Amino acid sequence: MKSFRILVLAAALILSYAVAAAAAPATCAKKIESFDFVVDYSGSMMMKNKQLKQDKIIVAKTALKRVNAAIPALDYNGGLHTVSPNGAVIQQGPWNRAAMDAGLNKLRSGFEVFGRMTSMGDGLQKYEPFLSSMKRDAAVILVTDGDNNRGADLVEVARQIYASQRNLVIHIVSLADTKNGEATVKAIAAMNPASVLVRAEDLATSDAAVERFVLAVFCREANVIVLRGVNFAFDSYALDGKAQTILNEAANLIKAESNKRVLLSGWTDYIGSDAYNQKLSQNRANSVRTYLAKQGVPASRVSAVGKGKSYKYDNKSEEGRYMNRRTEISFE
Repeated sequence: MKSFRILVLAAALILSYAVAAAAAPATCAKKIESFDFVVDYSGSMMMKNKQLKQDKIIVAKTALKRVNAAIPALDYNGGLHTVSPNGAVIQQGPWNRAAMDAGLNKLRSGFEVFGRMTSMGDGLQKYEPFLSSMKRDAAVILVTDGDNNRGADLVEVARQIYASQRNLVIHIVSLADTKNGEATVKAIAAMNPASVLVRAEDLATSDAAVERFVLAVFCREANVIVLRGVNFAFDSYALDGKAQTILNEAANLIKAESNKRVLLSGWTDYIGSDAYNQKLSQNRANSVRTYLAKQGVPASRVSAVGKGKSYKYDNKSEEGRYMNRRTEISFE
C-alpha cells in the first residue's frame, strides 16, 4: 500500500492516512470472495446477556442482521450455519441480502439450557470439509460465547483449521461472559493478525461498530486521506483559513497522483434530518472540490459525493461531532 507523507500544520492540524468511516458499495474493493456466519447454538447461548437483557442468541441474531444489512452489494458467496448442534440454515452459495436476512430470522431462543451441552470444538471440526469448499479468500464469522464443556478443545480446533486452510480468516463476534469464554475467543482471534474480535452488543447497538467491522472483513483498505482541520463549523460548508492551508497541501498530493481519479466524500454529524444532512454533506464535498480546482486540480478528475450522517466518532461529545463533520479524499 502506498504511503502518503504526513503534513503537520498550524495548531497541530494534520492530513493523515486513515480508513473510511462507512462501507459504500461503489468504493469497496472486495477483500474476500466468500463468508459464512457460524453461530454457536448451544445451551449457554440461550442464557441472558447481562448488558442487553436478552438471550445471547437474540443479541447474536440482531448483530448479524445489522452486519448483513451493511455488507456492500457485491458478488460474495455467503452461508449461515449453526454449531452445537450443527445445522445448515443457508448453504454456501451466491449471497443474497434478503435471503440471508430470512435465514437469520430462523435463529430462535427458548430452547432448554440444561442438557444442551456445548461441543463447539467437535462441531467446528466437522465443518472442515465444508470450509475447504469455500471460495478464496474466505471469512468465517464465528459468533460464540466461547464456552466449550465437552469434546475437542475449540482453540485447538481453530489452530488445526488454520494449519489446513489457506486464505481463510476466522473473525469472532463475542458474547463471552466467563473467564474461560473470554480467554477462548481472545486466543482464537490472536492466531491471525487479520482476525477481527468484536463484541456482539456493540454490533447490535452501534452503527459505527458495524461500519468498522464490515470494512475490516469485507473490504480492502483504500488510500483515504482524512482532511483533519477541514471539519467545518456546525451547519456550515464554508472553508476557513486553516482549512484552505490544509487543502493547498492536499492539492499538491493529488496532482502528484496524476493518473488517478479522486473521490471526495463529505460527512456530517448526526444532528438534523437525514435529508438535510445529505444535502449539507454534498455541499461540503462540493466546497472542497471547488477550492481544489482553484489550486490546479482538474475538475474532471474529481467526483464529490455527500455521505450524510457519520458515526465514526462519538456524536454524544462536541469533539466527536466536530470530527464527524469532515471531508475525505480517496483515489480510484
